[in-house]
Amino acid sequence: MTTDAAAVPDWETRFRAPRVSLPDWAEDAPDRALFVSNATGTYELYAWDRSSGRQRQVTDRPNGTTDGVLTPDGEAVWWFSDTDGDEFGVWMRQPFGGGEDEPAAPGLAPSYPAGLAIGRDGSAVIGRSTDEDGTTIHLVPTPGAEPVEIYRHRESAGVGDLSHDGTLIALEHTEHGDAMHSALRVVRPDGSTVGELDDTEGGTKELGLAVLGFAPVAGDTRLLVGHQRRGRWEPMIWDPVAGTETALPVDLPGDVGAEWYPDGSALLVEHSFEARSELWRYEPGTPEPVRVETPAGTVSGATARPDGTVEYLWSSAAQPPVVRSTSGAVVLDPPGAKAPPSVPVQDAWVEGPGGRIHALVQKPAGEGPFPTVFEIHGGPTWHDSDAFASGPAAWVDHGFAVVRVNYRGSTGYGRAWTDALKHRVGLIELEDIAAVRDWSVASGLADPERLVLAGGSWGGYLTLLGLGTQPDSWALGLAAVPVADYVTAYHDEMEALKAMDRTLLGGTPEEVPERFEASSPLTYVDAVRAPLYISAGVNDPRCPIRQVENYVDRLAARGAVHEVYRYDAGHGSLVVEERIKQVRLELEFALKHLGGGAVVGAPGPEAA
Repeated sequence: MTTDAAAVPDWETRFRAPRVSLPDWAEDAPDRALFVSNATGTYELYAWDRSSGRQRQVTDRPNGTTDGVLTPDGEAVWWFSDTDGDEFGVWMRQPFGGGEDEPAAPGLAPSYPAGLAIGRDGSAVIGRSTDEDGTTIHLVPTPGAEPVEIYRHRESAGVGDLSHDGTLIALEHTEHGDAMHSALRVVRPDGSTVGELDDTEGGTKELGLAVLGFAPVAGDTRLLVGHQRRGRWEPMIWDPVAGTETALPVDLPGDVGAEWYPDGSALLVEHSFEARSELWRYEPGTPEPVRVETPAGTVSGATARPDGTVEYLWSSAAQPPVVRSTSGAVVLDPPGAKAPPSVPVQDAWVEGPGGRIHALVQKPAGEGPFPTVFEIHGGPTWHDSDAFASGPAAWVDHGFAVVRVNYRGSTGYGRAWTDALKHRVGLIELEDIAAVRDWSVASGLADPERLVLAGGSWGGYLTLLGLGTQPDSWALGLAAVPVADYVTAYHDEMEALKAMDRTLLGGTPEEVPERFEASSPLTYVDAVRAPLYISAGVNDPRCPIRQVENYVDRLAARGAVHEVYRYDAGHGSLVVEERIKQVRLELEFALKHLGGGAVVGAPGPEAA
């Protein structure tokens, strides 16, 4: 393909355009920051000295790195080292100004990560998960010291936060067996319990809690937590030492999260409602929060700086992401070509079997009906929002409408909507998707002969399940890193996901075989008639490759029309050109089987 910049299509430029995450700054050295960028073509960690403006690439690995934390003094970067995206590895430590990497906790064997908190005295609390041990949490008293185990349980758990003085450790755990609703425990460094907070009542009530952070002030034992006691996520203050709970009068619709301002005097409130988000400032003891002005769209992350300004990562479906400040400045503007804009989303509300369903629609110029891609989000506890996404924009550029459905199980619409996903897993979401599909055809948006079911991770799972259970509804399927054979996936996946599956389905494959069978795409594979494209990472610990191969073997045995693309990474790729390749292959597959023009910017036969 030509390298002439003028000939590069918009859809590729959106992927290649340099992006940055919201910079995370060191608590006691706020001019030192850490962020993620794709500037080299692979997403890696970068250190940024804001006082001098110097930026430095911290990590450089073939399949990228995104998990990193600054020490409170800003002197070092901790980053998680796995093997080609398998998520199984160890924490490494590198000086902020550059230097050799070294194991941050040499006494700990490789594992899946389960949280990390670093103290001002050089200590660290490290969460680990393995198939053999379940969850273990270890205290490393000083850099290089022998780790001390302070927690162990078969069910999933994780490190929430460490208090300012390092004397209190907040943990999230699911010892009650409900992986969707955590309880909280605060312990001392010796592992002794200070306080417990459990809204599940031993697993009989489905209310979750989440650690949002200790007050950032010496001697302050208050812990900001998220709770679901009023049917949605909202913050409150719990003091585990005093044994007090303080409700906060932040009465906003939708889900509400929060974090502390650096001096502990106020909270930065993040409010998510109907696929958009906004920011508020709340001072405990005052009647109500005050709006922090941000443009309409989605705030993907925000942080309050010591000078009182707020920095946030913002985008909309039409406008690419940018890190802004309430001072009016663009905080971090990477050099290079900017991502071209796309089209805005339109809201669709459709009556479904479980209540009103919210969908986001993007469509190309002209009159419908259009060939339409139903791009189904992963999670399942996640939601699509009015945020910039290069994948959907590529389909719009090629003449497709894109519909994204926040089905039951999605977050952002209240606890009951999220928790509706139980036992009839997959089938519930597909009922909602079917209702929106019917609306899209009846409204004249979608061409009923050219409907594409697509998605990655849980969205890939729903794609395979939908093609098998609704074979007359879809003309084509595109499944990325999917669950394909639910029983094999359960036995091969990481331990934390086993716990989630037991919660969703009510037990193991041996305990509730009929539920796993009803929810497994493999059960319905022989009914699939639509051409199907599958992509999978060979190192994926979440949707492992063996269960994908089991499904593909069944397709091949009966000569079903399908293509499979396997790549050397885990649950998706952090390499820009690899991601572009995957989208190009999906576009080519769809246009070949549905008809239409060539993929814009696709390589010719001589380059194929």
